[in-house]
Amino acid sequence: MSTAQISIPYAIAFGIFLVGYFIVYPIVVYFRDLNGLRRYPNMHPFAGISLIPFMILAHGGARSTYLSKLHQKHPVIRTGPNALSYGDLRAIKDIYGHNTPCTKDGSYEVTAGSHYHLADVIEKHDHARKRKVLSAAYAIKNLEGWEHKVADKTMRMMRHFDKCCTEPLAPNRRPNPEDLNVDYRTWTNFFTLDAIADIGLSERLGLLDQGHDNVVGRMLDGTTYKCNFRECLYQNARKQSLLVWPYDWYHFINKISNIIPFYGRMGQLAQQWEGIPIELAHRRLQRYRAGEKLDDFFQALMEDKNGQPNNLEWGEIVAEVSIMMNAGSATTAIAMTNVLYQLLKNPQIMRKLVEELDAALEDDDDEDNNGVVSYDKVKHLPYLRQCLDESLRLFPPTPHGLPRQTPAEGMNILGDYIPPGVSVSVSAFVAHRNEAAFPQADKYMPERWLGERGKALQPYFLAFSAGARGCIGRNISYLEQTVVLASVLRRYEFALASPEWEIERLETMNWLLGEMWVKVWRRQGR
Repeated sequence: MSTAQISIPYAIAFGIFLVGYFIVYPIVVYFRDLNGLRRYPNMHPFAGISLIPFMILAHGGARSTYLSKLHQKHPVIRTGPNALSYGDLRAIKDIYGHNTPCTKDGSYEVTAGSHYHLADVIEKHDHARKRKVLSAAYAIKNLEGWEHKVADKTMRMMRHFDKCCTEPLAPNRRPNPEDLNVDYRTWTNFFTLDAIADIGLSERLGLLDQGHDNVVGRMLDGTTYKCNFRECLYQNARKQSLLVWPYDWYHFINKISNIIPFYGRMGQLAQQWEGIPIELAHRRLQRYRAGEKLDDFFQALMEDKNGQPNNLEWGEIVAEVSIMMNAGSATTAIAMTNVLYQLLKNPQIMRKLVEELDAALEDDDDEDNNGVVSYDKVKHLPYLRQCLDESLRLFPPTPHGLPRQTPAEGMNILGDYIPPGVSVSVSAFVAHRNEAAFPQADKYMPERWLGERGKALQPYFLAFSAGARGCIGRNISYLEQTVVLASVLRRYEFALASPEWEIERLETMNWLLGEMWVKVWRRQGR
């Protein structure tokens, strides 16, 4: 019998196995319905059987937008065989509240490196340990100590804007194409990267001075290379957002996908990204071992407030530097771009905000500081904060529903029992477009955050998530957003290409925003 004749039965058997495992078995599981999830409407007719529909939806780059429309009819939607999405705002407390029995689900485990960082650690006691180590560094009282670093980066960004200033735009005219010479999206991202590197590591990346994001990465064998920070970071996140959903198969799919050019390019950039925090941690650790005592997050990472070493392993140090440079830059840059975009699309709101700033500031309040507005002068301005929060509501930098897993004993969500091990989530985008809480939810209306009515909306505000796992960097983000927006609006006016122009948005876990080219000119008398 020939080799070919022998191989045919094996091929048939393998084919039968594949059909059975990937088609027949999921259908049987669906109809057995041991978890009782068939009572919920499916996102797609096959969503209860396979995660493929959700992966296809992810590739469209508007996952949460699609779910938001479905949730207008259904408070709970089944997005996968073992996953539920909630649109009822009461579920936020059940899933993310301080006393929730939920833990982070398997997506955080399969995308973690050799060590967990603060954002992806799953075990609650381990998270509490990490948060205790870093909470002192992130406390509000440290804002004053960081402000000079934020002011320095704001000044460097504005130095570039000064060079790009053009003549004022005539009324009812559109900018000439050559006058659209500042990509606000890119430069605010240079700002957040430079700022978090300085705040976190006392590192001067110098992106604002260089005008590009070319940095050095380090391989495990010590060799170094150059790469573009933003491209590596965002394409790594994009690939994960497309492929992570079948958790048990993620590592296999992630590797095998590299033979396809579309994914292969993202895979190469993902590998380059891994070396960036290694290099930054390496450089800062050398300074620490040389005896430098610096006022940054890294110092708090290495020692407690009494100067006793925390004895972290190298992998854990790299992991914390990685999330610091990732979450500490990406979401705030998205927020900065979004708020100026919304203000330019709503000129009457822009005028009201500028009037508030001008009324609160004296002529020399910013001129004595290279044009940078002091945080202390503007941090309590109500309309400024409302404009920031409304932009964060309308397009939360992380629109994705952060998945949590129900505990071993199961739990009640919205009064319904959900069995153990089910992934449950509330998308910030979905929550923020809930018309019951946010009337005219698609409109930019800062006044909705005014007074007692605004306070009543805070439990439904998920821009920084909620509960014990909420974003620890919230105060830093507000500091940076407030100083930058107040400073640039005091000094400049901006214009988009046209009133109809729309920014490109692609959803990963965060938004991937397209370029936002603007015309910039100095305000009269400024």
